[in-house]
Amino acid sequence: MVLSLTKHTLEKLELLLLAMGYKVRYEKGSFKTGSCLLEHNKIVVVNKFSNLEVKIYALAMLVKQSGLNEVNLHEKQKQFYQSLMQTELF
Repeated sequence: MVLSLTKHTLEKLELLLLAMGYKVRYEKGSFKTGSCLLEHNKIVVVNKFSNLEVKIYALAMLVKQSGLNEVNLHEKQKQFYQSLMQTELF
């Protein structure tokens, strides 16, 4: 599967991360997009000035690395997650 680089894909990734217990924040600064665990709170900080492609690939890599329990997902989210796991990111 090829990951489409659209705002809709970004929104689906944000919803997946929310289902995983992460909070997604968009902040400005000179840093790379990433995640951190701050006092037991899962927070993903996305560089507000990154282009859409960078935002999507960073969030997709985080989802793929995180290992998700699919039980809490809706059917469409499960399908998106399964197709994302089969997608090669570079």
